[in-house]
Amino acid sequence: MVSHICHCLFICLFAAMTSPKISSLSWGSMRVEGGGRYKDCKVWPGGSRAWDWRETGTDHRPGVQPADLEEVLKKGVNTLVIGRGMNEVLQVPQRTIDHVQSQGVECVVHQTERAVDEYNKMAAAGKKVGGVFHSTC
Repeated sequence: MVSHICHCLFICLFAAMTSPKISSLSWGSMRVEGGGRYKDCKVWPGGSRAWDWRETGTDHRPGVQPADLEEVLKKGVNTLVIGRGMNEVLQVPQRTIDHVQSQGVECVVHQTERAVDEYNKMAAAGKKVGGVFHSTC
């Protein structure tokens, strides 16, 4: 009985510490395993949520702000992936990349389909990866 409880606890803790797979992506919709369906999303080891641009006043230009990334960075990721949208309309200013790197975190920026592929590869390899992804323009 005790060994079964310990085994279950280990599985729960391991699942909470792994980055969830983004299982589907299409224009305006992303599905995250163990999370839900989002238009834009933030993911980190153990969780995900909608990325609501209104929280920080983000727009396509000037683009992703350091404040958009703080929640994910606080989760202890080693790499942060940013998806700029299907047509790469969402900008990522150099100051935002510099902010991420100043915390010792690698910053990867791509068109969203490529960003999701890169993120999923890192997550499958057990890396402490997080991301923010825009699923439209």
